[in-house]
Amino acid sequence: MRKERTLFIVGIWVTVLPYFGFPEIWRKVLFIVTGFALIYLAYLFYIETKARLNKEENRIKSFVDNISDGGASH
Repeated sequence: MRKERTLFIVGIWVTVLPYFGFPEIWRKVLFIVTGFALIYLAYLFYIETKARLNKEENRIKSFVDNISDGGASH
C-alpha cells in the first residue's frame, strides 16, 4: 500500500508543480527527478507483480500435480 500512496502523492506533485512559480530550469529539473521516481515506482510494481504471479503459478501447479498424482494411482 505504501507504493500506491507514493504514486498518488507523485501524481498530485506533477499536477501542481507548474503552478508553484519555480524558475524554468528548476521546474525542468524537478520534472526530470519526478520522472525518475515514477520509473523507479513502476519497476517496483513490476517486480512485485512478477513475484506474486510466480508464487501463484507455483501454488496452482502443485495443486494440479496433487490431483493428477491421485488419479494416476487408481
